[in-house]
Amino acid sequence: MVEGGIVKPDRTEFSDCWKTTWKTPYIMRLALSAGIGGLLFGYDTGVISGALLYIREDFHEVEKKTWLQEVIVSMAVAGAIFGAAFGGWMNDRFGRKPSILVADILFFVGAIIMALAPAPWMIIVGRIFVGLGVGMASMTAPLYISEASPARIRGALVSTNGLLITGGQFLSYLINLAFTHAPGTWRWMLGVAGLPAVVQFFLMLSLPESPRWLYRRNKVEEARSILEKIYPENEVEAELTALKKSIEAEEADEQDIGDSFIAKLKGALGNVVVRRGLYAGVTVQVAQQFSGINTVMYYSPTIVQLAGFASNKTALALSLVTSGLNAAGSIVSMVFVDRYGRRKMMIISMFGIITCLVILSVVFFQAASHAPKISQIESTHFAANGTCPSYISAPNPTSWNCMSCLKADCGFCSNGANEYSPGACLAKTKDLENSCRKQHRTWFKEGCPSKFGFLAVVFLGLYIISFSPGMGTVPWIVNSEIYPLKYRGLGGGIAAVSNWVSNLIVSLTFLTLTKALGSSGTFLLFAGFCVIGLGFIYWFVPETKGLQFEEVEMMLKSGFKPSAFKSKS
Repeated sequence: MVEGGIVKPDRTEFSDCWKTTWKTPYIMRLALSAGIGGLLFGYDTGVISGALLYIREDFHEVEKKTWLQEVIVSMAVAGAIFGAAFGGWMNDRFGRKPSILVADILFFVGAIIMALAPAPWMIIVGRIFVGLGVGMASMTAPLYISEASPARIRGALVSTNGLLITGGQFLSYLINLAFTHAPGTWRWMLGVAGLPAVVQFFLMLSLPESPRWLYRRNKVEEARSILEKIYPENEVEAELTALKKSIEAEEADEQDIGDSFIAKLKGALGNVVVRRGLYAGVTVQVAQQFSGINTVMYYSPTIVQLAGFASNKTALALSLVTSGLNAAGSIVSMVFVDRYGRRKMMIISMFGIITCLVILSVVFFQAASHAPKISQIESTHFAANGTCPSYISAPNPTSWNCMSCLKADCGFCSNGANEYSPGACLAKTKDLENSCRKQHRTWFKEGCPSKFGFLAVVFLGLYIISFSPGMGTVPWIVNSEIYPLKYRGLGGGIAAVSNWVSNLIVSLTFLTLTKALGSSGTFLLFAGFCVIGLGFIYWFVPETKGLQFEEVEMMLKSGFKPSAFKSKS
C-alpha cells in the first residue's frame, strides 16, 4: 500500500481486537463497512494496469500515443489530489458519513462512465471521477474507523483499512485475470468497481456519524448513544470525558494559531520543530514515490511484456505475484516495525530497492542486447508491402534486431521454429498481427523474446519484497509520529500531498521514459533517485521507535544528526 496511511498498532492490539469485536460485533461492522472505501481505493488504483493492455487493443490512438496511455493511468492520481483536499473540507463541514457516501457515488459514476466509454476521453473522465473518490476515501475511511473505535484497539482496526487497500489491489489483478477472455474485457474490469461502491453506500446508510464529529457539533446525546454501542457501560462516561478534553484542547490550539489554512501554515513554517518534522515527513513520502513503486503497481503487466512475455494473460498472471507480495509486505511491516525501528527498516529497504533496480537495469540491457535479429526473408514472407517501412529504408538493415524494430514503431513476429532465432519486422497493423498468430507465431509489440525475461520477473518480485515492509508502510507511520499535536493534521496533509504529486509525476512520465531511455535506462534512473532519497533519509529522518510524542518534539527541537556525525561529548 503506497498512497494511504497505515496506523501502527500496538503489539497487544490484535489479540485485544479479536476479543473486543467478538463481544461487540457492531465495532467490526463499523470498521469493515468503512473499510470498503479502502478496498475501492486499492482496486481502482490497481485495475488500470491490466485494463490498459486491452484498451490499447480497442483504441488505435491509445496504442499509438504513449502520452495518452499515461494520461489514462495518471488522471485517477490527479483526481485524488483534489479529492483529498475536498474530502478534508467536507469531513469537517458535513461529517465523515456523508463524505463516505459522496465517495461511493463518485466511485459508482466513474465505474459506469469507464465501462460504457465509447472513446478514450470518456475513460479519462471516468478516471477523474474515480480519482476524486480515491482521494476522499484515503482521507475519510481511516478517520471514521479511528473515531468510531475503542481507543485500546484503534491501531489494529485502522490497520485493516491499510490491508484492505493492498487487498483491493490484489483483487484487481485477480479480476483482470478472470476477464481476459470475456467479451468487453477492460469494460468489465473497470465496471466491476461499481458493485462494492453500491454495497458500501447502503451499509453506511444504516450506520451512525462519527461520535467525535457529533460531539464537536454539540450533539452530545447522539455521541453518547453511539459510544454506548461501542464501549462497555462502565467506560462510556470516561470516554465522554476524554472526548471533551481532547476537543477543548483542539479548540484552544485553533484559537492560538488561527482557524484558517494560511494562519496554520504560517504558524507551522515559523515553528522550527514543525519545519524539521516536515523535512523528515516530506522526504520519506517523496522518496517512496521516486523509488518507482507505482510504475510497478500501475504498469506491472506492461513491464512484464517489456521483459519478453507477449501474452496479455501471462503478463497479468505474473503481475499477480507482485501484487500479492505487496499485500504480504504490509503484514510483515506491522510485525517488525516496533522491533527494528522505522529509520533502520527504511534504510535497509532502500538498499534492497537500489540493488534490485540496478540488477533490473542490467537484465533489461542484456535482454535488449541479445534480442533476436531481423531476417529479410522472414520479413517479406507475409506480404509484399508488409515489411516495416523504417527497416526497408534503413542504411544498414543487417544490424537491426527486435528492439530496433519496436523502436521504429513496428511489430516483431517471432520465428516459427524458435522465437529466439531471427524473425520478421512488420508494419504494426491488425491484419499482419493476425497473420503472424495464424501461423502459430508470437507477436511482440512491447518487448522482445528473451532468455532473460524470467530473471526480470524474479527481481521485480524481490524489488517488491524489499520495498513493501520498509518504504511501503513506514513513511506513513513516521508521518503519524513526527509532528506536534496541534500541527499533526496540517503536517500530515502537506506530506500526503507531496506523496500524491510525486506519484502523479512518476505515473505520468514512466512510459515516455521507457521510450526515451529504454527499460534499462529508466530503472537505472529510479535507482539514482533512490540513492539521493537514501542520503536524505539518513540525514533528515530520526528514529521515533518507542518515543512519546513529547520526546520526538524535544529531539527535533534540539536538532537531529545521524549518529556518525554526533560529537563524542
